[in-house]
Amino acid sequence: MELTEGEIDAVRALRRNLHRHPELSFEEVRTTKVLREHLEQIPGLTVLDLPVKTGLVCTIEGTGTGPEVALREDCDALPQTEEVDVPWKSENPGVMHACGHDLHSAALFGAAMALSRNRTCFSKVDLIFQPAEEVTRGAAYLMDEGHLFDVIHPAFLFGFHNWPTIPAGTVAVKTGCLMAAKKNLTITVHGRGGHGSEPQNNVDPIVCAAAMIEGLQTIVSRNTDPMDNVVLSVNAIRGGSEKNLVVDDVVFLMTIRALQERAMERAFERTKALLLGTAAAYECTVRLKIEDEVPAVVNPERMTDLAKKIAEKVPDTKVSSCEGVLASEDFSMYRKAVPSSWFFFVGSRPEDRPCGALHSGTFDPDEKAMIDGANLLLSAAATCGEKEA
Repeated sequence: MELTEGEIDAVRALRRNLHRHPELSFEEVRTTKVLREHLEQIPGLTVLDLPVKTGLVCTIEGTGTGPEVALREDCDALPQTEEVDVPWKSENPGVMHACGHDLHSAALFGAAMALSRNRTCFSKVDLIFQPAEEVTRGAAYLMDEGHLFDVIHPAFLFGFHNWPTIPAGTVAVKTGCLMAAKKNLTITVHGRGGHGSEPQNNVDPIVCAAAMIEGLQTIVSRNTDPMDNVVLSVNAIRGGSEKNLVVDDVVFLMTIRALQERAMERAFERTKALLLGTAAAYECTVRLKIEDEVPAVVNPERMTDLAKKIAEKVPDTKVSSCEGVLASEDFSMYRKAVPSSWFFFVGSRPEDRPCGALHSGTFDPDEKAMIDGANLLLSAAATCGEKEA
């Protein structure tokens, strides 16, 4: 089972449509409308009526055997300016599909079309077009606000992400931890403001925050196992004044990523201790808030043979292994409801031109990844359909 030439043309047209009109997380209103219009034309497909503003969940009832299978992709874009001059370049200034979620959604649409005409190959397939993956809150939104797993009950869940360091025409399969756990933190350092000419009467939170940031850089190098995979980054700092004024507060943003649970626990433990200790040393107080938190994407060992079988059936591709990465994905949030979940990487690096990194303005993936991804999702549904429920 694979896409026809006509379906490939439809997938390509949809991807370019979505790419021209990218929308940020939880703002995917047009994207949802366009996807719904396309999906409602597919025979045998039902769009579920979930209480969510953006994103879609659909089902296709088959006539075959096997367990219920869910296929999930994402649809949101990033606050990035596109630098690649293509005919389908973003028309929304400062917003771009710089991670390929337009490609992912189009691939899932392609899988839906092909599943519709091959309903003897499966019993039931759920199609999850998830919003807000870029802020890693969309999966929880569908589960909590949308009551997702009250209306679908898959035994298996599959998804993929295009990966521009892997050549197009490749499906990567990795057992174990594929993508990192993440904690995004907001740190507020509170001092006592006043005139800059009277330091004895002030408690400067900028000096304290600077010491914290400097100290945080030692956690990975001196507090975590060098054989573990962990990164800690401070990515923004906000505070200060244009005049000779010491402010009361400084805020900085940081992230911790780790492939091993023990590494995350240790890094977070040390982060809290270092912030509290440094604040006390500088006569400040500090407040730590976890903004986003997702577990690692872990592919279960017991599904390895099935995942390889699925990948090997994708036409015109080769199967490879890959290493885990310190990027994160909220696909991991579904694992509690569907333990038999597996996430693939699909190569998107073109042979004939450069492709920037994910989240960069020069990201320009090979559209073959979209077709390979669609066929991979089809293979997942059909291969699981061969299994008895």
